[in-house]
Amino acid sequence: MTEQPRVRGIGGVFFKAQDPTALAAWYRRHLGVGTGGWNGAQFFWNRADTGERAYSVWSPFRADTPYFDPSSKDFMLNLRVDDLDGVLADLRAEGCQVLDRREDLEQGRFGYVMDPEGHLIELWEPAPDDPALALGP
Repeated sequence: MTEQPRVRGIGGVFFKAQDPTALAAWYRRHLGVGTGGWNGAQFFWNRADTGERAYSVWSPFRADTPYFDPSSKDFMLNLRVDDLDGVLADLRAEGCQVLDRREDLEQGRFGYVMDPEGHLIELWEPAPDDPALALGP
């Protein structure tokens, strides 16, 4: 029997910047990375396994953001999962540092784990009716 992968893709790349607005403007001007009022961009794609519409997010954060806490690293990865509760339970059982922090938003459910080198990993189970899916091309 083939084990199903826990992670289905990169949900986002988030990093600290001294001036997130100016940096986002640079990416928009020179690389065509479209940004919204939140200084981020969405890249739309279809899942290889189901064909469902999906997206990944790119976004600079303020250098002093507490969002990456307890990590002191300058970036955070967001990884897409199909079963947030199951993945978090498995990671706890395997001795990983799963944080008690949870978020339930219109885009989906989020849980957090630290990797062995202190990077915060945000696990995201997208909402089936995520309004962002209606925005993309």
